[in-house]
Amino acid sequence: MRATIFYMLRELGVQNLAAMTVNDRVLEAIREESFDIILLGHNSSDAVSGLQLLEEARFRGYVRPTAVWVFMTSDASQEVVLHAIDSRPDALLTKPFSVDELKQRLDQLVARKRMLYPVEQAIEIGDLDAAIDACDDIPRAHPCYDQARRLKAQCLIDLGRVQEAYEFLERQYWQGGDKDTGLIMAKALYLLDRLKEAAELLNKLIETHPLLIAAYDLLARVQERDGQLHNARDTLKEATEKAPLGIPRQMELGRVAMQTDALELADGAFKRSIVLGRQSCYRSPEPFLRLANVRRLEMKGAQTRQVMDLRNEVDTLLNTAEFRFPRDQALKVRTALLRSQVAHDLAEPEEANRLKGEARTLNQQLESPLDLSREELVLSGDKVPMLEPESELRQFSEARKSKRDQAMASKVNRLGIKHYMAGKYAQAMRYFGMAIEYDPGYAAALLNLAQLYLESARDGVEKREERLKMVDRYLRLAERLQLADLEREKLLQFKGLRTRSVDFLTDGSLGPLLR
Repeated sequence: MRATIFYMLRELGVQNLAAMTVNDRVLEAIREESFDIILLGHNSSDAVSGLQLLEEARFRGYVRPTAVWVFMTSDASQEVVLHAIDSRPDALLTKPFSVDELKQRLDQLVARKRMLYPVEQAIEIGDLDAAIDACDDIPRAHPCYDQARRLKAQCLIDLGRVQEAYEFLERQYWQGGDKDTGLIMAKALYLLDRLKEAAELLNKLIETHPLLIAAYDLLARVQERDGQLHNARDTLKEATEKAPLGIPRQMELGRVAMQTDALELADGAFKRSIVLGRQSCYRSPEPFLRLANVRRLEMKGAQTRQVMDLRNEVDTLLNTAEFRFPRDQALKVRTALLRSQVAHDLAEPEEANRLKGEARTLNQQLESPLDLSREELVLSGDKVPMLEPESELRQFSEARKSKRDQAMASKVNRLGIKHYMAGKYAQAMRYFGMAIEYDPGYAAALLNLAQLYLESARDGVEKREERLKMVDRYLRLAERLQLADLEREKLLQFKGLRTRSVDFLTDGSLGPLLR
């Protein structure tokens, strides 16, 4: 088949060709040379499949915007096609195909890339402002006009100009109903915290395009941010049933399933991630750790014999992770922390303290030590999240690394206060974390986080020590800043509260959050 395609391309007049067997060396060649067009074949039975190479190329950033990627397969099953779409190739071709079909598809792709080259070249080098200007140069009558508008909107979002992106696309979507335009609009609504509108738009897209898996992924994030964890879990479950080969999606399902105590569903998602990870660029010890924590949670309320069996399973999973990832020194810290939590749950304080001490020792030996308090909460799937801002929102700060956006930090901080006043503490914590992403020296958000963790420590015995450490951490960070009088007064108030036992703190809010 490779030889057939090679001679098809020769017949079409292509001169500079490189034909390679699908294996690990393909990615090395793509990384070293600037190919204009890459036709990647796929057979599910191959030791290294084209699907794996496409996924890894996207993962490693080898899929340049200016290049054409064509994914070719004789396996047109839903799960393969949808998994390929996750990696966003420019086209999918089902084998066998004729030379005329190949010519027609390549002609379309090359014409599109030629017109969009100034846009995609600017995106490739990270000059998003130049990309926006180049989008405006595409004539309305050109077939690429709508795609150029979507690219412009995405660039605006990546630059943090989300409202502008939404307004730019709104008329185009309601006139034509294009699903890709609708997806970008829904992302903008999500980032603007217009969650109800985002959910309505995404549900409409899913109803019209039931295999638009990206819409399910975004809808689950919208639902989670809105506090609808059970709905988010059901959305991810439906998405993984339609497109089961994506490890990130399976891991998300497992995480949200744990948050809603659906341990059997989480168990299946993490096991699936382990199997899929054998030949994937997403291969990591994470699903082993998460599955071990599922076993830890299953111990609660189990009979004595069952507890012993579950503890053995935890040890087996953690040992397997360490065996398969021997070079991951941070993994040893994390497994010691998880074993410490198991010992703590089983009322073995001496063993729990010994393992925690072992984790601290191993952590000190790391080149970049972990934040152990954060790791404990993340590993346990704690319902009070640590600072994990959405990847789209993180792009704002990455696009403007040299600048601190205090105005945006203030705006996001106010959104956090709004959620706090509505009793949505997890969402409030996420927004305060985002405020620090925009401006690491934004004292109001640091003090708000200190207050949330202090109230959380007061209201629950479990994880109290870890949460109090987070309180102290944010107070130390705030203390290093030049504070306004109100902020200084608030800091002193918190330091006074930290001198007494949390058991003696008053119920409810510990004072109005800073505005």
